[in-house]
Amino acid sequence: MALDFLAGCVGGAAGVLVGHPFDTVKVRLQVQNVEKPLYRGTFHCFQSIIKQESAFGLYKGIGSPMMGLTFINALVFGVQGNTLRALGKDTPLNQFLAGSAAGAIQCIICCPMELAKTRMQLQGTGEYKLKTKNYRNSLDCLIKIYRKEGLRGINRGMVSTLIRETPSFGFYFLTYDCMTRYLGCEAEDSYVIPKLLFSGGMSGIVSWLSTYPVDVIKSRLQADGVGGVTQYNGILDCVRKSYHEEGWRVFTRGLTSTLLRAFPVNAATFATVTVFLMYMRSEDDLRECEPGPVIQQPSSL
Repeated sequence: MALDFLAGCVGGAAGVLVGHPFDTVKVRLQVQNVEKPLYRGTFHCFQSIIKQESAFGLYKGIGSPMMGLTFINALVFGVQGNTLRALGKDTPLNQFLAGSAAGAIQCIICCPMELAKTRMQLQGTGEYKLKTKNYRNSLDCLIKIYRKEGLRGINRGMVSTLIRETPSFGFYFLTYDCMTRYLGCEAEDSYVIPKLLFSGGMSGIVSWLSTYPVDVIKSRLQADGVGGVTQYNGILDCVRKSYHEEGWRVFTRGLTSTLLRAFPVNAATFATVTVFLMYMRSEDDLRECEPGPVIQQPSSL
């Protein structure tokens, strides 16, 4: 179990490195001013960030998901596994329920982590060299938010994160279970790794599609107050104002970059886990053990 957990952490780190630039683009598109938009779309956003802020601009806020990675994986694997055993049978419904339980519990870490990530990603938008730097890093960001707003500020967007993560993780585990059963992922299959990669990638896409509009609201709430201006009084107020000002398309803003990110992130995660286990385990152990899914959210997924 310790080796599997360690492999999950290493694989998750690889997923963060691959997917964070896409996440930065997603957040920028979700929260930009519709009256004075900086970016015309996903690829224009990529080009603008690299041109104006260098390639490192795409990795702003990466410290926060890296810091929370170990704890999130521990909660996800522990809660999902124990819940599935408590439910008794390994059925699609129980996979969904166990995944939902894992998604709900990990919000305790996920919400503050994503708050810091969002604030860091928005810092110095359009600047090659930051003229004013409010936060030195993700930890400094959380400390300053806590000093100014207390625990409520640290947990800004918790309800929307809970609404997003609970069904999202449920759909992830359900899709992964159905895909691996359909494809016949057996340890002795010579194509087991491509099948696991494909299953994980598709599961990530399904989980994002299931709750993406909630993610837009979550990002807007966590970005609210940056620059000293507060626009929203809560989830319903954010939904109402966003729809009134920008129409239904606002709830799909940044979706392209998110879906582009979902598949390679899960592919990188699974590939890293597999290579790690192959290196650490003997051939006999490897024949007996099949690497399980590693979840990177939402977040993260």
